[in-house]
Amino acid sequence: MTAKPQFLIGATASGSGKTTLTLGLLRALRNRGFRVQPFKCGPDYLDPKHHAAAAGRESYNLDLFMAPPEEVQRIYSREGENADICVIEGVMGLFDGYHNLQGSSAALASLLDLPVLLVVPARSTAYTVAATLYGFKHFRPEVKIGGVIFNWVNSPTHYASLEQACRDVGIEALGYLPPCPELEIPSRHLGLNIDSDFCFEDFAERVARQVEKTVRIERLLQIASCPFTGPQAEVSPTPVHSLRIAIARDEAFNFTYAENLHALARHGNLVFFSPLHDKALPPADFVYLPGGYPELHLPELSANESMRQSIRRYCEHNGKLLAECGGMMYLCETIRDKDGTPYPVCGFLPRQATMENMKLHLGYRNIKLNGHEFRGHEFHYSRLLPEGPELATVGEITNARGIKADTLIYRKQQVVASYIHFYRAGQGSLLDIAEAVYGNNQDDCQ
Repeated sequence: MTAKPQFLIGATASGSGKTTLTLGLLRALRNRGFRVQPFKCGPDYLDPKHHAAAAGRESYNLDLFMAPPEEVQRIYSREGENADICVIEGVMGLFDGYHNLQGSSAALASLLDLPVLLVVPARSTAYTVAATLYGFKHFRPEVKIGGVIFNWVNSPTHYASLEQACRDVGIEALGYLPPCPELEIPSRHLGLNIDSDFCFEDFAERVARQVEKTVRIERLLQIASCPFTGPQAEVSPTPVHSLRIAIARDEAFNFTYAENLHALARHGNLVFFSPLHDKALPPADFVYLPGGYPELHLPELSANESMRQSIRRYCEHNGKLLAECGGMMYLCETIRDKDGTPYPVCGFLPRQATMENMKLHLGYRNIKLNGHEFRGHEFHYSRLLPEGPELATVGEITNARGIKADTLIYRKQQVVASYIHFYRAGQGSLLDIAEAVYGNNQDDCQ
């Protein structure tokens, strides 16, 4: 068993600066020549995209609701094996899970036996953080607080007081970030900005330079060095079928879990296409339309009539397709923007999607389909209007606490569509979810 630096970046609460620090550390370590493997605790779709851009390696979600502990350990070991350093960005506050501690960053750090780098906002406090740190250190002793980095530190004098608080509690201070607008990621829409007008490369380099100045990186890597368990047995990534799997990926459709793609690759060849820029759907036995931001690209999506017709023809000719959230909206007759202006889209599902009167729908989902159980996550502001011909629904959907959710899974011919972002099923894949709805064998796709 070898040792390598590996740690989880947690925080006292959401909005404490976890993501900014994570991105700065990833880029700084990459700039030093390290192979850094990023991960994200929880179901977030956006943070992993920033991780990948900062580290130059695909970021994987580690989610203790959507996957059993042994699968989370397997993914972590598999992806971390060929890295020099493993960095996990936590979710919300350190002890916040879908039900108390369950699914929290603390639970993940405990499962993987990793130290926590705690981010503490210090904008309006100084020595008082000693009480906060004391609580985090002693609340769950099995969760090891390896060190602290403070955010929004006004001056060296301010930091000296924070360092004294750390010494009195017995937790090492590893540095800080100052208050600076240039170190903040602009937020918009469902989350962090991923639009072309935000120059991520410049931002990542700015934060990395600041991290190099005020964070004790060498000491962090020393503290975080701990035994690394190699990969556990897993289904071979060698394709077991020869399916042609077409996946939408562009500015409008990009909310994909890396592990879902890893699992799909066992079934054949993955081919990516753009509903925004390509003229037609590539030849396919199975099509995956993930979520994303179609509402931000409605004029372009609607103007690409040849692609819209190509996807509709595929669906009408009994093509097998799974559509999630924004992908489902794209299959509707129209998508209305927040002002109510309708834009024609594929026209296969007899529904209208709208961004009018936006309301957040958020949470984990447990799905029962024909004797099978799957997991997923829902996060959207749009809705489908109920008017239109009857559309078949399947499955029983509950939230993380077992309470019935009003989320629906639609089926029309061989198309499955829902606001749920599905997660691979254990050792299976998204094809297994589709198969549970179709009620037939995957081989029939070929």
